Amino acid sequence: MAQLPMSAEIVGRIEESPTIFTLRLRLTEDHAREAYRFAPGQFNMVYLYGVGEVPISIVSDPSGPALLDHTIRAVGRVTQGLARLQQGDRIGLRGPFGRGWPLREAEGHDILVVTGGLGCAPIVAVINYILMRRERFGRLTIIQGVKHAEELIWRERYAYWNTLPDTRVLLAADHGGPLWPFHVGLVTEVFDEAQITPANTVVMMCGPEGMMHAGIKNLTARGVAEERIHLSMERSMHCGVGQCGHCQYGASFVCRDGPVFPYPRVKELFQVRGY
Repeated sequence: MAQLPMSAEIVGRIEESPTIFTLRLRLTEDHAREAYRFAPGQFNMVYLYGVGEVPISIVSDPSGPALLDHTIRAVGRVTQGLARLQQGDRIGLRGPFGRGWPLREAEGHDILVVTGGLGCAPIVAVINYILMRRERFGRLTIIQGVKHAEELIWRERYAYWNTLPDTRVLLAADHGGPLWPFHVGLVTEVFDEAQITPANTVVMMCGPEGMMHAGIKNLTARGVAEERIHLSMERSMHCGVGQCGHCQYGASFVCRDGPVFPYPRVKELFQVRGY
């Protein structure tokens, strides 16, 4: 885990939507590249020289850590600056930080992935991980919801995943357009199509907290045990090591003790509106 930024070169750039882009990075120092390892669900602090740094999830598969993909929404000073960079430019990376998804514990079980908005980004590494080790897991169901149909990124990726054995993709938009072929309504409304087996399902969920509240209520009513539900929490993370206090969540720090938490650990605070 690096405390000082490591130099990284942008070796690829993908425009996912008018405001969302993916940077493919390669650490420039051989020793840093050889030593770097991460787990799905961890994040890097991405540093734009002279401007600042932001926490960004790693969306690539950990079996190939030489290239690190980060999907970013341009919403603030640092991310808007990152949006102007091109292939060949250099930035800084600190990390990886945090605790990732419990994939070892989930082996042998069905996996239900539930995401909303750009909440899909922190969990793409999970999907890649499972698909590259398919024999270790049961059915994989991917549920993604967006507010507006045009906000859905990675349509080709979802379409490809939906063709794979024992894998199903269910998409929903609160507001669909004339060409939207999927469900129109809340993401929880497609849970019936998921054919969930409560006793054998592990849930990995990320997205707006309102969506996660509704998802947890729906899933536990179906008989999914609370300890089988895992959440990736989002807070203002500035240091990555639990020292600055910006991301304190009760007695925990999201950057150090998360961002992935088993639901029972955060249940009491998660139910407090506005916390």
